[in-house]
Amino acid sequence: MSKKQLNILLVEDDEVDRMTVKRAFKKNNLLQDHQLFIARDGLEALSLLKGESAEKLPFHNRLVLLDLNMPKMGGIEFLQALRKDTSLKATSVIILTTSDEDRDKVEAYKFNVAGYILKPVTFDKFVETIAVIDDYWQICQLPTIYPDP
Repeated sequence: MSKKQLNILLVEDDEVDRMTVKRAFKKNNLLQDHQLFIARDGLEALSLLKGESAEKLPFHNRLVLLDLNMPKMGGIEFLQALRKDTSLKATSVIILTTSDEDRDKVEAYKFNVAGYILKPVTFDKFVETIAVIDDYWQICQLPTIYPDP
């Protein structure tokens, strides 16, 4: 079975966490199968998703890995804006955060996130987590093409 190529947008303000995710992708040999895009906050992520930035994020097979606690526009605000936009509301989102607060989990699931994952403490666990996310999306029935806005 061939792998579905995903266009993954990591929305993360912390440089160390961004580097850790990139390293976990490399360790799992996922960068040969998927494209990884980076946004430092919700505003930058919306710009990428809408095609308003210099970097072009394809409109198909999108998956957003979203941190909650960010400057300018946090994760919950991003989810509100994403779900209100008719061209973006079907975008799949997994929360990847340090917040273990029940209120954050409840709020995120109100916006139909595909999952809520706590960031692992060790790099080895981070590698495992990224591998599980990839395995999950390989078996999901994610539509191949989303209509272009």
